[in-house]
Amino acid sequence: MATPVRSNSRLSLAMERTDQWVFSQDIPTDVVVVVCEATFSLHKFMLVAKSNNIRKLILESKEPALTKIDLSEIPGGPEIFEKAAKFCYGVNFEITVHNVAALRCAAEYLQMTDVYCDYNLAGRTEDFLAQVALSSLSGAIVVLKSCEDLLPLAEDLKIVQRCVDVISLKACNEANFPSRTPPNWWTEELSILDIEFIGRILSGMKKRGSKALTLASALITYTERNLRDLVRDQSGKCTKSSDSDDPNLFARERELLQSIVSLLPSEKASFPINFLCCLLRTAIFVNASNSCKNELEKRISVILEHVTVDDLLVMSFTYDGERLFDLDSVRKIISGFVEKEKNMAVFGGADFKGSNSAAMHRVAKTVDSYLGEIASYPDLTISKFNGIAILVPKGARKVDDDLYRAIDIFLKAHPNLDEIEREKVCSVMDPLKLSYEARLHASQNKRLPVQIVLHALYYDQLKLRSGVNDQPDAVATRSQLQSDVSLVRENEALRSELMKMKLYISDMQKNQGSSTKGIAATAAPTTTGSRKHSFFSSMSKTLGKLNPFKHGSKDTFHINDNIGVDITKPRRRRFSIS
Repeated sequence: MATPVRSNSRLSLAMERTDQWVFSQDIPTDVVVVVCEATFSLHKFMLVAKSNNIRKLILESKEPALTKIDLSEIPGGPEIFEKAAKFCYGVNFEITVHNVAALRCAAEYLQMTDVYCDYNLAGRTEDFLAQVALSSLSGAIVVLKSCEDLLPLAEDLKIVQRCVDVISLKACNEANFPSRTPPNWWTEELSILDIEFIGRILSGMKKRGSKALTLASALITYTERNLRDLVRDQSGKCTKSSDSDDPNLFARERELLQSIVSLLPSEKASFPINFLCCLLRTAIFVNASNSCKNELEKRISVILEHVTVDDLLVMSFTYDGERLFDLDSVRKIISGFVEKEKNMAVFGGADFKGSNSAAMHRVAKTVDSYLGEIASYPDLTISKFNGIAILVPKGARKVDDDLYRAIDIFLKAHPNLDEIEREKVCSVMDPLKLSYEARLHASQNKRLPVQIVLHALYYDQLKLRSGVNDQPDAVATRSQLQSDVSLVRENEALRSELMKMKLYISDMQKNQGSSTKGIAATAAPTTTGSRKHSFFSSMSKTLGKLNPFKHGSKDTFHINDNIGVDITKPRRRRFSIS
């Protein structure tokens, strides 16, 4: 496969150099070799001595005296043919890691092998490959890079496979025992290769026992170098994709990204979470295939507890930061994590609704903070906001303060919502799970619907009436039980005292009745009734001071109905919230 002519100036310079060493000969040239747009005036007998292909062309030609030969398909183009011609003339030239693969392919194309002539060009290039080019990692990478324009001949000659084997072996050694600083220098050099070669190298490294983190390091460096405008570099910054006049750039970037994702190691936690989030944002931007985006979403959902709010924002906004992407990927990631937690709880024999892991609590807090960040954008609809909020189980939120903050920001950014729409936004929040400060703020928040404010006020009213402050449930329950036990003991003591007092009064009545029997017969009924009433009224007052149920108790079972004690009518209690 011929390489296109790079510039006319370079071709003219090559032909000028050829004229210098060819025209120095006493014998005039008798053949013109055409390579693309370059022409070389040479001698047949010098070429035929080394190249079996040129000899066949001359012998098989129908012209009696062939004066022009077209070799435009020679690998490497005019520059490589010039060096091959110099070899035929015995002129010295330099073989380097940059041209050795092309010279080896050109030698095969011209049939300049040791079978046709001893110490031919093919043998010379093979010796250089084995002894120099493939003896170092950097040399093998450069040779493999030059093979990208020499396919499929370089593949047929096993040059590519030999380079891949050498690079895989030496890269594994460098990963385990670095010979330079920084230790990952070899990943920088690999980034110049085509993604197909990278895949073969990583596969070879994996067969040799390389760890997933080593392979991930190579892929991260490769991605940052070849998709620099789309993904985060080592400084942690993202930039907008630069405008280009190349209409195929977008398609090439999409294919490259999909190839990179297909090479990700199977170990889910081998990549940094921020790198995966940037890859997903890039996949959304370049409209990658569904399989590519699904793979990234699954990987992120597995380690979602380590995701920060900034990571979620990276894959939510366009590169200018002004618009929101479709949030389907975010919803899928959260749903995948919740499903994973649910399956783990089921396999562990626990109740998912009743017990949530620490990872679930962290994710809930992250999601609520994330909602607070995106809530101020006008293009965020109620359905999208609620769709993300309800993905987190209610039991995963210890308090709903962060969610309340996100709702308040959303209502402030969308002032035209009616009462029903505001209630729909607030439906994802439990007002009874707000802290005292949040409930106090909610009770004075004019943006909230009336129903939510009433819930907050009702909860505070119940707390006020019960006399229980906001405290952990276990402590509140223990304190309430102790209070109830103490109250029961006091009631029993008072009942005992009342019983003793009743017996004492009964004895006094009997004694008084027997000693004043004659006087009572002659006395006026009204006078006796008046004294009797006065005596028991004073006694009732004395007992009332000891009775804790004076104004509220309805327990009159132990009081004799025949005694004329003035019992105050108990006050009815109201249990409304007003």
